[in-house]
Order: sequence, then C-alpha cells, then structure tokens
Amino acid sequence: MPRPFVTFAAFAGRILVCSMNDTVTNNPELSLFLPVLDEEENLRPMHEKIKAALDELGKTAEVIYVDDGSTDKSLSILKELAAADGRVRVISLRRNYGQTAAMSAGIDAARGEILIPMDADLQNDPADIKRLLDKLDEGYDVVSGWRKNRQDKLISRKIPSQIANRIISWIGGVHLHDYGCSLKAYRREVIQDVRLYGEMHRFIPIYASWAGARVAEIPVDHHARTMGRSKYGISRTVKVVFDLMTIKFMASYQTKPIYVFGGFGMLAFLISFVAAVWAIVLKFEGTSFILTPLPVIAVVMLAISVQFCLMGLLAELLVRTYHESQDKTIYAVRERIGF
Repeated sequence: MPRPFVTFAAFAGRILVCSMNDTVTNNPELSLFLPVLDEEENLRPMHEKIKAALDELGKTAEVIYVDDGSTDKSLSILKELAAADGRVRVISLRRNYGQTAAMSAGIDAARGEILIPMDADLQNDPADIKRLLDKLDEGYDVVSGWRKNRQDKLISRKIPSQIANRIISWIGGVHLHDYGCSLKAYRREVIQDVRLYGEMHRFIPIYASWAGARVAEIPVDHHARTMGRSKYGISRTVKVVFDLMTIKFMASYQTKPIYVFGGFGMLAFLISFVAAVWAIVLKFEGTSFILTPLPVIAVVMLAISVQFCLMGLLAELLVRTYHESQDKTIYAVRERIGF
C-alpha cells in the first residue's frame, strides 16, 4: 500500500476518534453539579469519591462545580481538579448569590440526559448515585434522596426540617420525607425549563410533578460534617415559610391571580357594605354618623376593595408578561473553566 495512502488513513482515523470523543463529551449521560461555598477542606476528598462512583458506573459524565463566591481557596482547588480531570467543569459566580442561584447555574450549564445535584460538604455519598439511577430505570422522572438517618443536630436542624417537610408535602401535594436533601436525580426534560428564585431549589420535585413527572423517593446515606462550617441555620426556616406561601399561590393562582386578589376585594367590599348598612340602621335609631366609626370603616374598606381588584388586574397583566418574556438568569458568571 502506498505510504501517502497509509498516512492519510491514519490521519482520517485520528479525526474519527476525536470526533467520537467530542460527541461523548458534549452529550454525557450524567451531569453532576455541586454548589460550592468555602469548602476547601472537602473538595479533594469529595471529588475522589465522585470519581470512584462514576468509574464504577461506567457512564459518560460531567461534573460541574459552581463556586458561589467562596472567600477561601475553593476556586483554586476547583481549577486544579479541572486541569487534572477532563470531566470537571467549573463555574465561578461573581459573588455569593445563594444555593438556589448556584443550583440554577448548574442546571443551565448541564448537558447530560440525567441531572444530579449534590452538596460538596461530604455529607452526601456519591455511591448512592447508582441507586438513584436504578430507581429512575423503573420509569420515574425524579428520584429524591431521603436522609433517613440524618447526621445533624436535633433541635436546630432535624425537628424544624421534619415540620417543614410535612407542611411542604401538604401544600405542594408531593409527599416526600426530605425536601432538603440535595441528592436527587432528574431527567433533563422535567427540569430544563424550571426557573428558580428565593430558596425554591428544594421545591423542584413539586414543579416537576406539576409538569406531569413521576416522583419517587429512596433512603440515602448521610454523613456528619467533619470539616468546614455549615452554612445553614434555623433562620432559613423563615425563608422557607415565605417560599411556601409563594408555592401555594403559584399552585392555585399562578395563571389566575385575579381570583385571590378579587376574593380579598370582595371580602373588603362585604365589610364595607355591612358597615354602611349598620351605620344607616343606627342613624334611624337616633345615633349620628359622627358618633360611630362605621361610616369611616365603610369608606376605607370600599377603597381597599377597589385597590384589591385593580391589583388583581395588574397581576393578570404581569402573568401574561411573565409567560411571554425573554429568559433571564438570576446570577452572573465571572468565568467558565473546562467548557
């Protein structure tokens, strides 16, 4: 065989191999994404566990670390991991936006068929990824981890969490034991259009259920934190309560806000009407309008009822604008590494 032909064949073969590798890299089967905030002690051992779990699975994967404005050496360590492991990608946010924004950045950047969020503090166990995937294979779209033997403080973490989970399940209609567990598995189609705000990342299974997804839950391992400092406190419960109010509103009135505003408007109008009639009755009995607060109540509640109705109309306009508006992220990226 002529040497030029051999050289050309070898060159073509290298191109074909590179093309196949690029295809695998650009379309991985799994996308793991981990929000990171000041976890310099935990990152290297956590990544070793992730590597071991992925190697055992034998699936193509990418690991996306989202640095949420860390002030320690976390970003430097993440850059080292990206240089040493071709599966690692790093997103560095300009400042600390919070876990929900970091999760949203991971979702937006993920390219895998199955998306798996995790904490970077070594409390989640990457070995549980296989069990999540096995449950997905049973026909589910979302599999949520349940920290059945949670290794956290009883008063400040476990009891408030149990109460919150019961309330969330009742309001959201998706009955899970542990909404706060970050370790979950999602099929891309049920999460790719989700937009997160506030502390809404814990409610993703509810959003997915609203879109028709099948949701399951399995117990997962949970380890006590041995290095670094927890970023969660009991004050977070207050934020969850307000987000629950938002969830309830979105579940019942997202596309018809005039119903809730109009309902309050009608209630205010009813109070105004009763106060006015009562004042008129008292007038006929000899009590002057200036001797009773009822006329003032009637006027004020009438004004409030009109305001509520107008707010409902404005909310209807906002809802329509929301559904037709352009996509906007709730975070800003400083740099991307490995993309």
